Amino acid sequence: MPTDPLVEDAEIENSDSVEPTLETRLMMYRNQVRVRYFEKKAYDLFLQGVVKGTTHLGAGEEAVAAGVCAALRDDDYVFATYRGHAHIIVRGASMEAVLAEMMGRSTGLMKGKGGSMHLTDVEHNFMGCYAIVGAHITIANGTAWSAVYRGTEQVSVAFFGDGATNIGAFHEALNLAAVWKLPVVFVCENNLYQEYTPIGTVTAVAHPAADRAAAYGLEPVLVDGNDADVMLGAASRAVVRARKGDGPSLVEALTYRHGGHSRADPGKYRPDEEVQAWLARDPLPLYRSRLESLGVPLGQLDDIEASAVEEVERAAEAAMAAPLADPATVELDVFADGGSSWRR
Repeated sequence: MPTDPLVEDAEIENSDSVEPTLETRLMMYRNQVRVRYFEKKAYDLFLQGVVKGTTHLGAGEEAVAAGVCAALRDDDYVFATYRGHAHIIVRGASMEAVLAEMMGRSTGLMKGKGGSMHLTDVEHNFMGCYAIVGAHITIANGTAWSAVYRGTEQVSVAFFGDGATNIGAFHEALNLAAVWKLPVVFVCENNLYQEYTPIGTVTAVAHPAADRAAAYGLEPVLVDGNDADVMLGAASRAVVRARKGDGPSLVEALTYRHGGHSRADPGKYRPDEEVQAWLARDPLPLYRSRLESLGVPLGQLDDIEASAVEEVERAAEAAMAAPLADPATVELDVFADGGSSWRR
């Protein structure tokens, strides 16, 4: 596996035709910081036995969600993987409700019945995290088709990992989206590993998403996923294309998770030099340095971090104080009518 974070043979798009305003940049930095401290708190709570079930943290990948979601309207649809804390928080979900869900509390987004891998917030058009790899990619086509049918110009975004590019649903979804010119932006978060396996050892092409775009009549888009400005630029172009009715886009964002696949995984299979190279490209300090170079006062950036820490702590305290999920609700919300009886 190459140790260069940007993979030397890749033609990576690092320019962004969309020049973000300072307000947008501060928003993206704030969201990256908020997510990073949220993930740290989730990790601590898991070790304390407070978070129920497993968790899949995305520290190091915050720039992808922050940049892409900054290009969206509030009524656009977003789908994510089971590593979806960043995406749902950036889209506006309450940290308290997310943590409460992870703790199995009644105040959680799904009343404590779904946990970390099934986070959903329809109020913010976040249509779910999906435990089944790639399952949501085809569902994003459904919301996109619905938007075309209703004439709303809404765009659907499906985030997925590099491992999903080797399953049938990925190819089926891209083919249908291209044929029907659906307003979908497919975003591959390529962190180089599908669970514990280097993606390059089980894939016939170097770049599992971008190198396959041409098969569906799409342009290959390979970007630096650790730069929120680059992500915003790529997403903005893709979203404009989708709203105009010109069809889907496939964006491959090269990024890296700082930890293992899940909390049960120490990630020791990754070469130390590779890990260190990517840690040196941590999106948060890189983006903070950019803001400093643009003249943002250090005190303002420190305040953003302090505010994020305070928000996370308040959310954790409130979630821990909430009652556990009521077993009597286990059969509720199974069907749209709220019941659990099979209908023929």
